[in-house]
Amino acid sequence: MRHLAGEPHTLPRNRNNLAGYRAEHFLYEVADGVATITLDRPERKNPLTFESYAELRDLFRALAYADDVKAVVIAGSGGNFCSGGDVHEIIGPLTRLDMPGLLAFTRMTGDTVKAMRACPQPIIAAVDGVCAGAGAILAMASDLRLGSTRSKTAFLFARVGLAGCDMGACSILPRLIGQGRAAELLYTGRSMTAEEGERWGFFNRLCAPDAVLAEAQALARGLAGGPTFAHGMTKKMLQQEWNMGVDEAIEAEAQAQAICMATNDFHRAYHAFVARQTPLFEGD
Repeated sequence: MRHLAGEPHTLPRNRNNLAGYRAEHFLYEVADGVATITLDRPERKNPLTFESYAELRDLFRALAYADDVKAVVIAGSGGNFCSGGDVHEIIGPLTRLDMPGLLAFTRMTGDTVKAMRACPQPIIAAVDGVCAGAGAILAMASDLRLGSTRSKTAFLFARVGLAGCDMGACSILPRLIGQGRAAELLYTGRSMTAEEGERWGFFNRLCAPDAVLAEAQALARGLAGGPTFAHGMTKKMLQQEWNMGVDEAIEAEAQAQAICMATNDFHRAYHAFVARQTPLFEGD
């Protein structure tokens, strides 16, 4: 991956610092342990390109080894989140590709979602305005979603002659809002209003348009100040237990929690509680 700041530490740790990463196809900054990714093509409502897809995939993969990023916010500039794949830079070229080329593209976009789900940091989507197509997928693939009162979210693949089963939508979306509601959105491609999104559980809460990014970053800072190793374990279990029976899930959680009980953060929390102090977590 290009432009990663610093060299990895010793191989047994295999860690890296990403505060100094220089993004090429979106804005990126790190403050207080929170990385903010901002899709920044406001004149086109922040569409994705082949290059931005690939860079997002590679960045989320690298975040799995980042020491200095504890939570991630993804947002868009100019009053919109993301309008999906760029019509001229993605949709047009796709009509000229053969099947192997098309499959390489769809696997790359799916790998972006896989990387988001596999990185241990909680990802918070700050969704304002238009959130459509692949943009809706980025929001869906995040761990938490804050919407604005003017958010409009559309999984509009059917409107361009494609199936709704894109980048994990048929797996993840029903788990967020229910099978029937997901089916309606995926079959019709209609926009889900902000109020529907909150009522159905897609959005954790709604914010004023000028406050959604700040509230997402504040939430991310709170998570970044918590037991981040344990947060990563929670994320892993939320992902893995989709494919488990109850007994298997209980055993997996027993093992996961035992691992967390061996961390320094667990001991810090105990000693802080005994001393009637607030624990200071360090993520180890």
